[in-house]
Amino acid sequence: MIKPILAGLLAALVLTGCATLVNAARGGEHDYPEAKAYAVSDDAEAEVDAALMRAGEKGTRVLLVMGANWCHDSRALAGWLGTERFAGLIAREYELVFVNVGRPQSGDGHNLDIARRFGVEDLPGTPNLLVVTAKGELVNADTATTWRNAASREEDTIFEELVALADASPPSL
Repeated sequence: MIKPILAGLLAALVLTGCATLVNAARGGEHDYPEAKAYAVSDDAEAEVDAALMRAGEKGTRVLLVMGANWCHDSRALAGWLGTERFAGLIAREYELVFVNVGRPQSGDGHNLDIARRFGVEDLPGTPNLLVVTAKGELVNADTATTWRNAASREEDTIFEELVALADASPPSL
């Protein structure tokens, strides 16, 4: 009884994976503007430091998107952030930095010290979105690591959260 159920589940997973591959081959039909490549810096630590400095000068926040090219959710979030609607918000409120974190959930993480620098000890997947004040205070400790479903989030929901985080106070310690 259990073997037929497991076989059925395995077949469903295989078909789902095949449908995803066929969908990608057709040009990636989905409800989000997926970035072709997830832009990352060669020196992420220096990029973060420069963004913090710019944020201090301009009175903005740093928006750290910690993800990877292999991750469709990272590319989806990067795609949204690259649209005209988001570009205006980011230009007014944020200094945007993309940080490659590899595959932290499988032990092949990169640049994890950057997350730790702002109090995020564990990255359970990708992407992660950290909003940091110019003084290095993490504003969204409760939601920073909850972006692993970015590809299935609605545009308005993402936009509204970024608007709210631009003015949110860091949590009291």
